[in-house]
Amino acid sequence: MRTELAGREKKVIVDRASPVVIIGERINPTGKKRLAEALQAGDMDYVRELARAQVANGADLLDVNVGAAGVEEEEVLPIAVQAVAEIVDVPIVIDSTHETALPKALEVCPGRPLINSVNGEEASLKRILPLVKEYDTAVIGLTMDDDGIPDDAEGRLTIAETILKRAARLGIAEKDVIIDCLTLTVGADSLAAITTLRTVQLVAEELGVNVCLGASNVSFGLPQRDKVNNLFLAMATLAGMNVAIVNPAHAREALLIADLIMGRDEYATRYLDYFRAHKNAD
Repeated sequence: MRTELAGREKKVIVDRASPVVIIGERINPTGKKRLAEALQAGDMDYVRELARAQVANGADLLDVNVGAAGVEEEEVLPIAVQAVAEIVDVPIVIDSTHETALPKALEVCPGRPLINSVNGEEASLKRILPLVKEYDTAVIGLTMDDDGIPDDAEGRLTIAETILKRAARLGIAEKDVIIDCLTLTVGADSLAAITTLRTVQLVAEELGVNVCLGASNVSFGLPQRDKVNNLFLAMATLAGMNVAIVNPAHAREALLIADLIMGRDEYATRYLDYFRAHKNAD
């Protein structure tokens, strides 16, 4: 199952047999005062700084989200997408469901981006999937619907199937829908992570599509968050996740090791290159 994405120059293939693809999550103002203030002021310098740093730290794709109080998303999202595209050549993940901001961002985004996201809610399916078709993009499908996020893996699998079926009606191929099995915090529900991992396994085995996860929610409210996140990512990789939405500066090493153990790094080349580069940096 090959999802083909492209930036200004670089192409990225998302494939279940290939190493985990990293989506850099840092261009998102949630909980980031400095970024929120920069977006409110229309100052893209910090956005460009975050873009450069994440690619340097191993991001294959960059998520761009401008949703914050005081930010006119319709105006700012296209500007932010252009700013990122000018400074790095990796594919962009346009993180918005705004009915007017999203198409405006798609108009100016080079290459073949990824939309983040559609879900199983009827309104979302009707609003987002036609844009996926019109602009020939790929899309992340969240396993939630009008009733919320199911507590069980089977319920989330059913929503994934619904998203794929509705996409198919519009002529959107399965390979262009990456399913997000949703990560919730174990601090509030001790079974949250195991439910997510079971969902990843079901979606990967029964549907065969590419599967993504963010890690940060799993450790919310807990100490040593990076350690919790990275162990969760390693377990998710074993379960079938092959796209990770993370801070690459914190998670890349864990994902390289997971790929190594999974047999997706011939002669440990990628891991050894990373080790040598960081040993020299130290």
